[in-house]
Amino acid sequence: MERQAAISIPSLLAPEHPCPYLPGLTARALFRDPCHYYGAATYSQLLAQGFRRSGPYLYRPECLGCRACVPLRVPVQEFAADRGQQRTWKRNQDLDVSVAAAEFKPEHFDLYCRYLAWKHPGGGMDDSSPADYANFLMTHAGRTLLAEFRSKGQLVAVAVLDTPDNALSAVYTFYAPDWPQRSLGTFAILWEIAEAKRRDLQWLYLGYWVAASPKMAYKNRFLPHELLIENAWRRIIHSAA
Repeated sequence: MERQAAISIPSLLAPEHPCPYLPGLTARALFRDPCHYYGAATYSQLLAQGFRRSGPYLYRPECLGCRACVPLRVPVQEFAADRGQQRTWKRNQDLDVSVAAAEFKPEHFDLYCRYLAWKHPGGGMDDSSPADYANFLMTHAGRTLLAEFRSKGQLVAVAVLDTPDNALSAVYTFYAPDWPQRSLGTFAILWEIAEAKRRDLQWLYLGYWVAASPKMAYKNRFLPHELLIENAWRRIIHSAA
């Protein structure tokens, strides 16, 4: 069980707003000063303390009376795919994957808009402009990479990854909605785990897991994983599902 020491960086507690995961609840977040310089080592420490990046901001939930958002990371050197994940991996071996530094591409933005219209209709993101998209994913705290997944040249998925010094952090993944048989979201995470392992890194950070939120259930299936509970990482070897 690994406890996390605090880092002294100016922060701001945001006002309460409707919780995006649990209907009827409110949420608030603690933001680290975006003007502060975050080197790879500091970024790694903040991830280990439960922070996550959105655009230029590093934040952590600080909700009154609620600790439902639990940071989750996968120890990539120990990960063991289950049978369903193994089938997903084999099913997508015909895809070509390339990695490059983050930059705006109209092809990516078009896929992003298709994904949001399908996955989050009416959720406030499905009318994103190119500037919204770039601010959300391209403004990075540390180096950011884009992994492109293509089938015979056709773009089917993009994974946005940050690269702190001992891990990969999965910032966001979007994919074509008309390829359900490929389970592209699951395959992207499997590829990220393999890529982190290839780079001899320790962790893949998957953001927050919320036990009561069905749309977060997929994160619990990557085993073993670790959850940050009461400022200590706890190893989970069996799925709660």
